[in-house]
Order: sequence, then structure tokens, then C-alpha cells
Amino acid sequence: MVQLGRLIVLGAVVLTALLLLSIVYGTTPIPVREVFSAIGLGTGLVEGDMSPLHRIVFDLRLPRALFAAVIGAGLGVVGVVLQTTTRNDLADPFLFGLSSGAAAGAVLVITVTGDVLGIWTLPLAAFCGGLIASGIVLALVQGLRTSAPEKLILAGLAVSFLFSAITNYLIFSGDNRAAHSVIFWMLGGLGLARWETFPLVLIGLGLILSYSLYRSRWLDALLTGDFTASSLGIPVQGLRFSMFFVAALATASFVSVAGVIGFVGLMVPHIARGTAGTLHRNLLIVSAIVGAILLTLSDILSRLLLAPQELPVGIVTTSIGSLFVFLYLFKSDRGR
Repeated sequence: MVQLGRLIVLGAVVLTALLLLSIVYGTTPIPVREVFSAIGLGTGLVEGDMSPLHRIVFDLRLPRALFAAVIGAGLGVVGVVLQTTTRNDLADPFLFGLSSGAAAGAVLVITVTGDVLGIWTLPLAAFCGGLIASGIVLALVQGLRTSAPEKLILAGLAVSFLFSAITNYLIFSGDNRAAHSVIFWMLGGLGLARWETFPLVLIGLGLILSYSLYRSRWLDALLTGDFTASSLGIPVQGLRFSMFFVAALATASFVSVAGVIGFVGLMVPHIARGTAGTLHRNLLIVSAIVGAILLTLSDILSRLLLAPQELPVGIVTTSIGSLFVFLYLFKSDRGR
């Protein structure tokens, strides 16, 4: 417990420092004192009028930094849940069509329908796409005689390829002028971070973190195998479906405003297990902190590597994730 407390405090300090760096550095660096002044004015703690510089900090950079932390934390927790329920160390939202469905919904709006509902059009379309994809996966698995983890993975892969094909068709047949925005969105980015949509990702994080912590003992039992968990009175099939559904809701909320950000859900659980162990109550909390740190750092790099041009954050996380998988495979091979 003492070690966990130290990890949380250390993680909080690192995350706070990265959040400050994320606000300070961008196309134009902003002095730290102006950052705190803008936050004070925006929250009403300090009286006065906000300058254009203060508006940039409070309306653009601050929500973007918070989005990165919340979405990173959420994707890290989703990764833990999916890897445990499927007993697959390489499981993440991409593997089950959740991200592909959300991407298809967003691309449909960009290339076909347009912003019919204003600022909420893109998030709602992506959210619905993610839910449809998860619904198809669950319907496929429920239609089978058994719901083994490998069948859930195969159903997810099939749905993922299906929605990827739909997305590619929409891009090919749609307006070529929208291609740039579509590609940037599919590679992930936090440019849509606004205070108006912040409750959506906050609800997604709260939903997956609270429910997984509530079922943490059941998830611990699931590590011993389906037979042992069933003998302890745990409804294995119901647990697997409910956790997948909650993970789908959370992932849809994240992807709906940030696009497809790869490998965060895959990497974070492995990093967290090295310090928090395999029991889920500690693992989930540490994974949330590590995920927030990883995506916040990746977002900072995405803005600095090609400054003043912004690199899609998904390129950064995918590059880090590819290196991580190589190291993971090498370590697994050496461990045999």
C-alpha cells in the first residue's frame, strides 16, 4: 500500500509537470506566469479581463492538455480490461473493431453528411459508429454456442476489417478536398478538444474506471481461468460481455473526439504490471496514471517534432508502440 501511494504521488507529479509543459509549449511558447494568470481569470479565481493570449491558454491549450490526460488514462484502463477478459496480452481497442467503427462514423460525417448538428456532429457520429461495431461483435459472439475469448477476438477482427473497408470506401468515393482532414482524424489528434465536449470523455473515463474497480475481484479471479472463476461463483460469460460493453462505450467516447490513437491501450497495461503487479485494484489505478502520462507526452512531441506544423498524435503513439512490441517479443523469446 505504501509503495502504491508513492507510485501515485510520483505519477501525479510527473503528470502535472507534463500538463504544464503541454500548455506552455506550442506554436508560440507562453510564459508560465501567463498560464497561471489565464487559468485564474478563466475559473473566476482572479478578477479582470482576459486578453487574446489568455483565451488561447484557457480555451485551446488547457482543454487539450486535459483531454490528453483523460483519454490516455481511459485507454490504459480499457487495455487492462480487454487483456484480462480475453486472456490476450496484445489486446487493445483496435483488435475489436471499436476504433474502426468510430472512425467510419466520423468519416461518414466528413465526406458525406457534413456538420448537420454543429460541433456535436462529429463526436456523435463517431460515438454511434463505435457502439454499432461493438453491438455487431457482441451479436456475433452471442450467436455462437460458446463464447471463448479467442472467438471474441476473431469476431472483433472481422468487424474491424469490415468497418475499415467502409471507411476506405467513403474516403475513395467522397470529396477529395476532405481527404486531408479525414486522414488527420484517422491518425488521431486532439485539435477538437473543447470545453463543450470535455464531459463526454470524462464520463467515458469515469464509466470504465469505476465499473472495472467495482469488478476488480472478479477480474482477479478471471486470471486463474474460466473454470476456476466459475467454480468461485463468478458468471464468466456475463462478466466478459459486460466488461466488453463498458469498454466499448468508453472507447467510443474517446475516439469520438480524438480520433484513432493506437497502441496506448496495448502498452500501458504491460508498463503498469511491472510496478503494480497483476491484481486489478492497484493495476487499474496505475494504468490510468501511466496512460495519462504517455498520451500527454505524445501530444507534446506531436506539436514539437515538426513545429510549427502539428503531427497527428497517433503517429507518435504508433511509433512508440511498434518499438514496444519489438521489445516485448524479444523479451518473451529470451524468457523461454
